Amino acid sequence: MLTNPDPSLIALGIQQPWAELILRGIKTIEVRRVPTQIRGTIYLYASKRLSSLDAARQMLNDELINAADLPFGLLVGTVDIVECRPSRQADAASACVPESYFNQTYSWVLENARRCPEPLPVRYVPFGMWFYPYRRLEATPRRRRKDGGV
Repeated sequence: MLTNPDPSLIALGIQQPWAELILRGIKTIEVRRVPTQIRGTIYLYASKRLSSLDAARQMLNDELINAADLPFGLLVGTVDIVECRPSRQADAASACVPESYFNQTYSWVLENARRCPEPLPVRYVPFGMWFYPYRRLEATPRRRRKDGGV
């Protein structure tokens, strides 16, 4: 699947080193401010920026990861989203962030992370956290207002 991209699969953009930690099976919970209804396999896209959170720098040190060696702006693998629920303090270790990050957040439970043999470029760049890397979405036609405006 990872050598022949599936255009029907949606991708989630995640900053490094979080994407790498997911692929290593260390980070099994993604913490977000919004819930998701998506379940099943998604692409994991390593965004073009390194996370500026102190917890990210700490994880780089703890896991002996050199940020300069990480892929950026590429699809790096797939992962399954199996659950989404309000975050709880017990999620901190699996999310690789301190409990203080969990104010009004949701825990997306991840399983079965699979790394691409080689990171893949995307055909369509992300605009937001979710995007289809190999399929262009048809734009919804805008309706004209009665006064001629758009």
